[in-house]
Amino acid sequence: MIKVEDWAEIRRLHRAEGMPIKAIARHLGIARNTVRRALAAEEPPKYQRPGKKSIVDAVEPQIRQLLQQWPDMPATVIAERIGWQRSMTVLKDRIRQIRPEYRPLDPASRTSYQPGELAQCDLWFPPARIPVGPDRGMSLPVLVLVCGYSRWLLARMLPSRAAGDLFAGIWALLSLLGATPKTLVWDNEGAIGGWKGGRAQLTQDAEAFRGTLGARILQCRPADPEAKGLVERANGYLETSFLPGRAFTGPHDFNTQLEGWLQRANHRHHRRLDCRPADRIGADRAAMVALPPVPPIVGWRSATRLTRDHYVRIASNDYSVHPSAIGRLVEVVADLEHVTVTCAGQVVARHERCWDVHQTLTDPAHAQAAAALRSARLQAVAPPVDTEVEQRRLSDYDSLLGIETVA
Repeated sequence: MIKVEDWAEIRRLHRAEGMPIKAIARHLGIARNTVRRALAAEEPPKYQRPGKKSIVDAVEPQIRQLLQQWPDMPATVIAERIGWQRSMTVLKDRIRQIRPEYRPLDPASRTSYQPGELAQCDLWFPPARIPVGPDRGMSLPVLVLVCGYSRWLLARMLPSRAAGDLFAGIWALLSLLGATPKTLVWDNEGAIGGWKGGRAQLTQDAEAFRGTLGARILQCRPADPEAKGLVERANGYLETSFLPGRAFTGPHDFNTQLEGWLQRANHRHHRRLDCRPADRIGADRAAMVALPPVPPIVGWRSATRLTRDHYVRIASNDYSVHPSAIGRLVEVVADLEHVTVTCAGQVVARHERCWDVHQTLTDPAHAQAAAALRSARLQAVAPPVDTEVEQRRLSDYDSLLGIETVA
């Protein structure tokens, strides 16, 4: 075989200097037929070792027969069916090469979004323990919302994934956005709904919330993460760009740092859009549905008659109430920040929302009032009863017993 450098020299002498084939052969000391083959070849010669046969070649027809009927059959099961007794590595390599030929094609579609059309929502659980109490940390959910047309990113940490906190968080993000996308895309989150009998079913809370907004909630089919790929990528972006190198003193500190980071993230160049989300959010917001004039009812709401314990429970935590409301009907309202209790229009308790679980929060004023009421009750002495009582004669008892009275 001619060397690569000889092949290049032959072509140079023949084309650049016009040397004939016979002269080139004499100059390089090679045969004229070798010169002719070098001039006819478009690429330099290269050595190729003949391929060796594999021990899997003999059983490949059987493998193909099984994959044709069961494209997802595991390699271990195929080995058992064909009676394979040799190396599993070479068998798995061959199966990995030919399996795609028998699987149905499933191309991913590139979706384009119109202004105001939709926003994708999801809960992201950052791999970080957020301090919620003395020497105690929790993994709390972060509500993430991405507008389809502009890729405008909004996010906020929530106390829990329960319906009261979830819809309060959505309303907080939409209020910050200033409008409502026509469609909110969700997966099968428990507070949103699920699929039953092949049909998507929203919860009552979700139906009431979307009705107030005048928007639609679209539930993705199970095991279909590509249906909300925008928010899935946003979750990864948060985990790789926002979270590393940060420390948090609590949930409020997390949200403060997240808000500052989002302002910068929404002004960065987006490769897919070839512009910044901030350049598109104006057109996106203008095409959305306006916020309702009356806010939706979100958060935790309940009415109960206050017991002697004078505590109310919100999301596994107990909050004290002024004991003057004992025995009366009170209304409990909790949002992401505060817990408020009213009685006949008067506020009888107001606490900051506790992000921990199974805690008891007592207002010192409530404890003092309860102690004063208990002390007053114990010190109270019942007044004596001043009532005239008739005194019977002894002869009356003798008559009842049948005893004859002696004169």
